[in-house]
Amino acid sequence: MTNQLAGEKAPDFTLPSSKEESVSLSDYDGKWKVVFFYAKDGSPTCKRGCLTFKEQFELFQSLTPSVEVIGISQDSIEDHRRFKEELELPFALLSDPDRKVAEAFGVPMFLGRFPAKSSFLIGPDRTVHYCYDWLFRPRRHVARILDAFSELSSGGSMK
Repeated sequence: MTNQLAGEKAPDFTLPSSKEESVSLSDYDGKWKVVFFYAKDGSPTCKRGCLTFKEQFELFQSLTPSVEVIGISQDSIEDHRRFKEELELPFALLSDPDRKVAEAFGVPMFLGRFPAKSSFLIGPDRTVHYCYDWLFRPRRHVARILDAFSELSSGGSMK
């Protein structure tokens, strides 16, 4: 699964955003970030997951140091634009239509048809600290990321 990247450098990528801008992971170098992959704009579990990140977004931003949030799926830029507006999401949604970035991160497909929902807590130097799969528990998933970040920040291993 996705744990193979823990301790490794996250692969850089450049993808189009819902604002039709090119966004690269390297744009966030020097910052902590959560990159999360989800299956489809509007699907019930993915919607819950995105709303949970939205609910905790201010907390992610208020942490010291702050944590950026980036969502990625195969949906088109236009689908992302509608979804982002509908849910009033405060973070970037990026389009990975051919799954090249998802594959670089090791995000699996279930039954060959359903993209997994996975998240990565990535340090300022692009080291992947934690990898999570969140099939049906988006609220618990985001709480685990916050706990991991808290553990890292209190343990003195923040970079």
